[in-house]
Amino acid sequence: MFRRLLRPVLALLLSSSAFLVTAPVAAAAPAAAVDPSQAGPHAVAHTDVTVTASGRSFSARVWYPGTTSGADAPVAAGAHPGLAFGHGFLHDVSQYASLLGHYASWGFVTVAPKSQGGLLPSHSSFADDLNAALTWLTVQNGTSGSRFAGAVDTARLGVAGHSMGGGAALLAASRNTAVRSVSTTAAAETSPSAVTASAALAVPAQYVGGSSDSIAPVAANQRKMYDAKPAPTQLRVITGGFHCGFVDAWALGCDSGSLTRAAQQKLTQGVTAAYLLYTLGGDTSLYDQVWGTTAQNLAGVVYTAKP
Repeated sequence: MFRRLLRPVLALLLSSSAFLVTAPVAAAAPAAAVDPSQAGPHAVAHTDVTVTASGRSFSARVWYPGTTSGADAPVAAGAHPGLAFGHGFLHDVSQYASLLGHYASWGFVTVAPKSQGGLLPSHSSFADDLNAALTWLTVQNGTSGSRFAGAVDTARLGVAGHSMGGGAALLAASRNTAVRSVSTTAAAETSPSAVTASAALAVPAQYVGGSSDSIAPVAANQRKMYDAKPAPTQLRVITGGFHCGFVDAWALGCDSGSLTRAAQQKLTQGVTAAYLLYTLGGDTSLYDQVWGTTAQNLAGVVYTAKP
């Protein structure tokens, strides 16, 4: 009698134990990826320098993550990715403070040469200046007493630029095996050809353009560069974006689009910072924002890619 009563109890206990063993444990929710369109965790600092490297000498401004904001602050602790950034034709580097300050907030040290600012710039020389800026940054990283001593990860160097500077960045990358990634905004064809340089690049390259750009239209510039570039590469076209919407202020001869400058800069900061953080910063959590469905469905940006 006792055994007959005990059997169902044992069966219930065994079935409950089996459930506890075989029932899947709910996985912890993955940490949300950061939002690179927002300001990063670092204070934004800058300093004006004279770059002397590779037989070249020119003035430049450096934006970098600081312990505090403002001019000449100490660099935030750690080894940070390095960038050289090329300005557009007749654009002063100060007109890129929003973009390069945004990169600094995410931990990038960016050297922006002030060279080739006249009416007859040499695109080839500008590319060499960008590479000289990276060489200078590498030397500064290893120089005791330098502001940037030990502050740069010299294995994570990239080039970026706007308009003429975007084309020059592609030329620079094609000449420099130290470059690991390229990001351009409204990149313009150059002499020598940035399209030809794109075809020679093995490292990732990003082309960001504006659909209303009347100065370096997407079809005649960034699309040709993208088409020439082997994978991995991407083309991000901001709907209603315009050539001078990538800079902080209107300049002589600038165009306009249906998008506000603030909205265009917000999208630009988001898509370029995500790309740089993924390709240079090693943040794999941003894969979806760079190559995945989030990138493909970002409102206001038409996405084309060869991962």
